[in-house]
Amino acid sequence: MRRIKIILLMLVVSSIGFSQNNTKITIEVDGVCNMCKKRIEKACLKTKGVKSAFWNVKTHELNLIYNSRKVDLEVIETNITASGHDTKKLKAPEEAYEKLYACCKYRDPEVVEGHK
Repeated sequence: MRRIKIILLMLVVSSIGFSQNNTKITIEVDGVCNMCKKRIEKACLKTKGVKSAFWNVKTHELNLIYNSRKVDLEVIETNITASGHDTKKLKAPEEAYEKLYACCKYRDPEVVEGHK
């Protein structure tokens, strides 16, 4: 019985410690297709401290869970823009945007219209 109490106590303490550092946030990221989705999510997940990234193609919302002690949101957004995608706060460098496939050029109204 004592062993079970100790194990339960350790589980509770470890789960509390794990959840305290996690930050959940939703930000807007520009893109138009599933290739953009893969690129955006990959840029987030390769960032140390990011635990989960899900970008919705229709709403352009990126749902993130990250460890706020290891990384801050600005670093994550910088990595997203380096992959060629704009966020609400930061614009992707022109050279990164130009490397996107033609179907991913979300700044071009014709491309955006073609994905509807």
